[in-house]
Amino acid sequence: MSPDRPRVKLQPGGDKRAGLGHPWIFSNELVMDPAAKALPPGEVVTVARADGRPLGAAFFNPHSLIAARLLTREAGRAIDETFLHRRLERALKLRERLIGAPFYRLIHAEADGIPGCIIDRFGDVMVVEPNAAGADRLIEPLIGALDRLLKPRTIVVSGDGPARTLEGLAPVHRVVQGSPGGTLEGLIELQEHGARFLADLAEGQKTGWFYDQRDNRLLAARFAKGADVLDLYAYSGGFGVQAARHGAKSVLSVDRSQPALDLARRAAALNGVGERLMTETAEAFDFLEQAASAHRTFDLVMADPPAFVKSKKDFHQGGRAYRKLARLCAGRVRSGGFLFLASCSHHMPAEEFRAQVARGLHEAGRSGRILHTAGAAPDHPVHPMLPESAYLKALLLQVD
Repeated sequence: MSPDRPRVKLQPGGDKRAGLGHPWIFSNELVMDPAAKALPPGEVVTVARADGRPLGAAFFNPHSLIAARLLTREAGRAIDETFLHRRLERALKLRERLIGAPFYRLIHAEADGIPGCIIDRFGDVMVVEPNAAGADRLIEPLIGALDRLLKPRTIVVSGDGPARTLEGLAPVHRVVQGSPGGTLEGLIELQEHGARFLADLAEGQKTGWFYDQRDNRLLAARFAKGADVLDLYAYSGGFGVQAARHGAKSVLSVDRSQPALDLARRAAALNGVGERLMTETAEAFDFLEQAASAHRTFDLVMADPPAFVKSKKDFHQGGRAYRKLARLCAGRVRSGGFLFLASCSHHMPAEEFRAQVARGLHEAGRSGRILHTAGAAPDHPVHPMLPESAYLKALLLQVD
């Protein structure tokens, strides 16, 4: 056991979930004595059972509800660059088998053994999103391990979401190697199922691209041939460009962000489908209500909204939002056409999402059938004991 590593102790019975393989330990399962409360957020600690037997090594944050995030059951294991390199190497081998081309999520937090950390790969550029204090604290050895393994041209450390806020972390966006002056110049081109896209890693959302919908974009595009397509929450064109590439007669991409839509149009041009993809800057609900007034309909409607349920307190309001979206979208689908809807809210269970979509379909006076249910692409693995990591839900329906 590491002699200089702080120890935190579990309450009697507090190892029940962790003992079964759960990677999180909540503050009420630990003895939060003055010594534990004095530890700096992100400290690597040895977690001990109530009888003193070691359970493992973990990131510790005394100010977070998720107080400990287990790294390994080997309590004496050094958590250093070598440890991180091994985790990265394992993840890399899996992605090379799953995806092949170097455009994917390399690390998906707990499921890949680096809790609270996301790493997306864009060829020789890496975006690291440390969403937990422990990942933030280990950023330098993590960068060192990435450099040893992949020799990237540029590594960007970026994060500003609610997860960092809950961990007591300030927003971060910095280039730690590669670009002179610590800036990231220009756009990054990426490839997905034979298509070319552009990601803005400096100003875009999250890491700059949503790899989780990779396979769902291809799935929806299968129904686009000869179709008039509506792509809502289009962002920088992932769904719309694939639909155009697969033979859509027309694609209308709608998003409230003009810079994102500019990237969608540029991606359409890169793929030789620029003449078939139009854009409109609007809020999705406003657009749908105006389209209803104008009796505009489409053969395929796709909607990939941001999270409507960002916390448990938003559950009922968010559920109503998904129902309203399903109702308005279903009303714009021509008889026999198709509807793709997604939810990235991990607080919205799959069965509840499906129930809200079904209610929305009914309220629109439409019927239909679910053709396919899906989650995130396989480079976003799910920790077996952490259902929260299965956050993405998607439904593809045919509408009568």
